[in-house]
Amino acid sequence: MSEGVEWALHSCVNLAWSGPDRAVSAARLAAWHDLPAAYLNKQLQALARAGILSSSPGPRGGFRLARPLAAVSLMDVVAAVEGPEEAFRCAEIRRQGPGAGEPAPDGAAGADCAIAHAMTRAELAWRKALAAQNLDEIRQQAERQAPEAPRRLRAWLAAQ
Repeated sequence: MSEGVEWALHSCVNLAWSGPDRAVSAARLAAWHDLPAAYLNKQLQALARAGILSSSPGPRGGFRLARPLAAVSLMDVVAAVEGPEEAFRCAEIRRQGPGAGEPAPDGAAGADCAIAHAMTRAELAWRKALAAQNLDEIRQQAERQAPEAPRRLRAWLAAQ
């Protein structure tokens, strides 16, 4: 998973803390964590395409949450940033080179690859776990760990 997922998740929480009436630019969101603005902007645009954020152009424009955090799962963010493709792609290397297995007697392709099967099960469990947790739960945990973070962010944004 790319670091863009982490950045996107933090940005969603930061946008919730900034308040529903404030659009925040990618540059400002990036500056809060000292990230490259152009790269963060790509993640934010992906979230906007997925309907997680909305964006408005212009000097007072920027990004806002398009949905409540409780309606956005971690899997929604991962899929928006990374795409819907499976993380593991079996290339069937067991059928190549001198180690290639014999074809099935009936001409069928043979049994599913044991490794691909195990990886698919693990990815399904990972995706279910991410889908079961929403960003509001993450926001609440972050506020328990750093109760001053929302106020500090709003004050920093207001000072600019």
